[in-house]
Amino acid sequence: MRTTSGLRDVMYAAFFIACWSFMFNNWIIGTYYGEFEMTTQVTLKDTQVITPPAVTGLEALVGNTPLMQLRKVTAGLSPGVQVFAKAEWFNPGGSIKDRPALNIIRAALAEGSLGAGKRLIDATSGNTGIAYATFGAALGIPVTLVLPANASRERLTILESLGAEVVLSDPLEGTDGAIRQVRQMVAEHPWRYFYANQYDNPANWQAHYFTTGPEIVQQTQGQVTHFAAGMGTSGTLMGVGRYLKQYNPAIQIIAGQPDSPFHGLEGLKHIASAIRPGIYADDLADRTLEMATENAYEWVRRLARQEGLFVGISSGANLALALRVAEEIEEGVVVTVFPDAGYKYLSEASIWG
Repeated sequence: MRTTSGLRDVMYAAFFIACWSFMFNNWIIGTYYGEFEMTTQVTLKDTQVITPPAVTGLEALVGNTPLMQLRKVTAGLSPGVQVFAKAEWFNPGGSIKDRPALNIIRAALAEGSLGAGKRLIDATSGNTGIAYATFGAALGIPVTLVLPANASRERLTILESLGAEVVLSDPLEGTDGAIRQVRQMVAEHPWRYFYANQYDNPANWQAHYFTTGPEIVQQTQGQVTHFAAGMGTSGTLMGVGRYLKQYNPAIQIIAGQPDSPFHGLEGLKHIASAIRPGIYADDLADRTLEMATENAYEWVRRLARQEGLFVGISSGANLALALRVAEEIEEGVVVTVFPDAGYKYLSEASIWG
């Protein structure tokens, strides 16, 4: 009897250890692939179905942003057309970039590339840097950011207030110049930095695949017919686009880019002339339309005065893109994103003058 009892105890212990190991491995995989803030299980190609780990504190506030229907600026559209925008300034860092920044950090922590003694470094035009600095301060991770010297005073003040080390690059070279400077710094001191590399890091688009895309489907009750957004890193379009195409291949994905290499659309890239993001796939979007700087500025002003929405430059550009799509159809639900609010652009006289 004692021998049988002892064997049974050993079997129970082995079963417990096996279960614990299985759950721990799933947690690691789920963290690496950025599966956070989802209430349902999801499947990523070539991986098993994983229930993501719970998040707490500041991290738990990322995502689940409101979806707003635009009514006044859409006057004149067909009665069967609705236009919606995700209000991404509700994220704790104030922009849509909280989603990929947090996912990049969590993936790096899970795989050990952002270990003790390393500083996170990346090139940014502002919003991703603010997101890195926000979560860096909350999680005790030192952050170094390189951005063009013509970044607005508001953005620089926010970054400095959050404790980030700020390095300014040539303003005439834009974010491409910042990318080149980061690469040089990492090459010279590889032991010091973890290069987050938002333009090439798959954790960028995966954040939108697992959060922004499902939120759009849920909030439109599956009725979304078009998704339109401008491209910077291209992470939003790549992640949301992949999710929506898997949900319903008939959904149209419309990409937007500035109409010339020299433009005033902060955070957006003229793909043909810029350093091409490694996560960008040119065959995902059904089509690509050009976005004019002055048109975007005009819609920023009109959103403030007609809808009471004080938004940033890329939001105006995305609205212009969404309205072009909406004007072409008789029925449909067009969704875009408003990446941030207008507070970081108050010193931009060309917008508000």
